[in-house]
Amino acid sequence: MTNADYFARYEAIAAVSERMLCAARGAHWDDLIDLQEEYRHLVDALKAADGGTQLSTHERARKFELIRQILADDAAIRELASPCMTRLAALFAGRTRPGRVLQELYGVR
Repeated sequence: MTNADYFARYEAIAAVSERMLCAARGAHWDDLIDLQEEYRHLVDALKAADGGTQLSTHERARKFELIRQILADDAAIRELASPCMTRLAALFAGRTRPGRVLQELYGVR
């Protein structure tokens, strides 16, 4: 794999990560789930193709920046999803009325 191919894969992962964050910010959870599948596919493809690509100092810095961006997006997504996950956990544990949780999460009455 060429360095250009290698970085194209990282760029694609970063782009999907950014789209996932946008979906989370808009509370578009179904879209987020679909994007997670695309994200996993891209990461698996990168792992399978990564054969010890030699990177220059500049390329290593670019790779670090892309990984930093992806991790920052992931942290922000988790922060946005955390309240929803807490409410769902309470629902499944029987501590909250189902109607209230569904109304809060999905606008269901």
